[in-house]
Amino acid sequence: MNTYHHEILTSALDARIKEVTEYQVNITNFSLAIERIGDDPELQEFKSNLEALLASSTLEQRKAQIMLDVIKSQLE
Repeated sequence: MNTYHHEILTSALDARIKEVTEYQVNITNFSLAIERIGDDPELQEFKSNLEALLASSTLEQRKAQIMLDVIKSQLE
C-alpha cells in the first residue's frame, strides 16, 4: 500500500469512528426521550417520530460500523 492510499484510509478511519459515535449519541438520546415520554397522550406523535429516528439511526450506524471494520481491516 502506498503512502497516499494509507493517508486516505487513515482519514476515512477517523471519519467513520466519528460517524459511529455520533449515531450512538443520537440512539441514546432518542431511547431516553422515548422512555421519558412514556404514555403521555399529548406526546405520542413526537414519540412515534423519535421511534422512527431511532430505527433509522440504528440501521445507519450498522452500515457505518461495517465500513469502519472494512477500513480497519485494510490498515492492519
